Amino acid sequence: MMAKKSVQKSLAKARKGNAAKLKPVSKQARTDTTVLHGAAKPLTKAQIEEMFRRFQAANPEPKTELAHNNPFTLLVAVVLSAQATDAGVNKATPPLFAAADTPAKMAALGETQVRDLIKTIGLFRTKAKNVVELSRRLVADHGGQVPRSREALEALPGVGRKTANVVLNVAFGEPTIAVDTHIFRVGNRTGLAPGKNPFEVEQKLEQVVPARYKLHAHHWLILHGRYTCLARKPLCDKCIIADLCQWPGKTVLQEPVRERAYE
Repeated sequence: MMAKKSVQKSLAKARKGNAAKLKPVSKQARTDTTVLHGAAKPLTKAQIEEMFRRFQAANPEPKTELAHNNPFTLLVAVVLSAQATDAGVNKATPPLFAAADTPAKMAALGETQVRDLIKTIGLFRTKAKNVVELSRRLVADHGGQVPRSREALEALPGVGRKTANVVLNVAFGEPTIAVDTHIFRVGNRTGLAPGKNPFEVEQKLEQVVPARYKLHAHHWLILHGRYTCLARKPLCDKCIIADLCQWPGKTVLQEPVRERAYE
């Protein structure tokens, strides 16, 4: 009996010691299987070319899923989408844009009314303040027009590099790549553009994405991350680039998946 208790104490002590050596699992590691399975080896130039050829074949003209009707409403929608889903933003913006679809109208609407119209969106108080202030600055500094300049866009309240890239790409047809959580995951998971932060991934994508695909690369990668290469349970069995992907945790496939349009 004494020997059994001694063994149990020893095992308990060992477990406690091992637990103390373990680092806490980050929130990202708990939700994104990319972290759990490790890094992928970089894709080759030929694999990258084939990846984007398939994306183009499946969806020749990808579009943003944020509802908008002009460059200004696009800018506002992207600002509102920070830490929120496109679907959630699209539910809130119709009455907002019906009341104010220009910088002058938005500034006149005022922070209180904007806040009431977007209160279903996360961080709505801060976003309402930013939307009204950026509208005032557009009127005062840019003649009520959305500037076609990254520097000018990033000088506006609530507008960072990602938002500026989206506006430049969607509103003005610039071949920019805005790295959000989906593109960051796809870039690292597949081996397309490994990087420790969004800026590193963006710079890598600028280097490796063939010029003829850059205009739509942003949307292809977002859609792929949003509907196929999911954080928790990627749909490798439905992935059109599964045989190219270098992620160690993917489902092993014997042959390429048939190309299909995004739903």
